[in-house]
Amino acid sequence: MTTIAVTGHMDLTDAGVDPVRKALRDVLARHRAEDEDLTGLSCLARGADTLFAEELLAAGGRLIAVLPSRDYRQAKVKPDHAPVFDRLLEAAADVLVMPYGTAGREAYEAANAVMLDRTERLVAVWDGVPPSGRGGGTADVVLAARASGIPVDVVWPDGAARRT
Repeated sequence: MTTIAVTGHMDLTDAGVDPVRKALRDVLARHRAEDEDLTGLSCLARGADTLFAEELLAAGGRLIAVLPSRDYRQAKVKPDHAPVFDRLLEAAADVLVMPYGTAGREAYEAANAVMLDRTERLVAVWDGVPPSGRGGGTADVVLAARASGIPVDVVWPDGAARRT
């Protein structure tokens, strides 16, 4: 069984979604060809996490949702994203909820640490911009994975962009 976690930007442009989706599909297909029993870990946030989860399920993979806090859906999932979030949460084979009542940096860092602890690879939908210094962001997760010896597949295809 191959286990892959995802990290990535939440603020993809509308035009950037399709190129990222296709790149994720290609990465997952490559790993699924190596091992049909594919499991993916995602926090189901808007953007990269959601695209990864959708493509994982479409490829026949097993989804594990990692929620940073008990109030994550109520506090952080915007109404326009809630139907997709709920659909993916329902489709998850397992749901891990971090022991935090409130979503915040500490909860996000804990969720990222659990994902890295349970994964063999990381897929990062990342524009390559260094960490901001706030902690818990995409670049921070990539650096932590690399420091732990976890292979990282960086996905940032032509056409990918973030909202400014």
